[in-house]
Amino acid sequence: MTRPLEGKVAVVTGAARNIGRAIALALAKDGASVVVTARSSGAEIEAVAEEIRAAGGKASALLGDLGDPDQVAALFAEIDKIHGRVDILVNNAAVRRETPLADISFQEWREVMASILDASFLCAQAASKRMGEGGRIINLGGLSAHAGASDRAHVVSAKAGLVGLTKGLAAELAPRGITANLVAPGRIATNRKASGLTEPKHHAHHASPLGIEGTPDDVAEMVGYLAGPNGRYITGQTIHVNGGIYLP
Repeated sequence: MTRPLEGKVAVVTGAARNIGRAIALALAKDGASVVVTARSSGAEIEAVAEEIRAAGGKASALLGDLGDPDQVAALFAEIDKIHGRVDILVNNAAVRRETPLADISFQEWREVMASILDASFLCAQAASKRMGEGGRIINLGGLSAHAGASDRAHVVSAKAGLVGLTKGLAAELAPRGITANLVAPGRIATNRKASGLTEPKHHAHHASPLGIEGTPDDVAEMVGYLAGPNGRYITGQTIHVNGGIYLP
């Protein structure tokens, strides 16, 4: 079986469940040694790492608040001890909030920005310092950043910021042979009950023309493609995985 990521080191943030978990499993299946991270779901990311190891892969689990520069520095220092480098970074960590504009406190605004945009910037900055030619940075965006959504001004702003961050990374890191892209999932069937979440209200307005929901594996397949050798000539792009819900 071809393992295009054999010998590579991948870091997947927000990997405790759903899309993050699927990405971690897919990269490990392709041969990467995977570091799975979460802010507080220690038992869950350890379970993901163990699932990878049980299938013959290599994985480790690390906790950290990625919106905190000191914790990001500590996390990547630990990765240095384990692997000595990073080849692939997948910025998947995020928080979901639905709050009317008039009720969004500045504290909530900053929490969302820190969890989505600040964390992606800090991790990209740290990972890129450890990457050589062929490095890959893949950010996970969202449909709402392109189509808009009520009660999510903070999430939409943070996810839209990831589009700009991705373009900036792509332009600056291209001379070093490092690519940066963004994958924007549409409506994906995820286990929200496990994380205490409910179905976002804006999803009710976004039925797929294909008549089906996507799965975390659909997103993971695209991430795996961009992370592998076939993705070498793709950079600075936003790639939608949404079944035709949004057609840019």
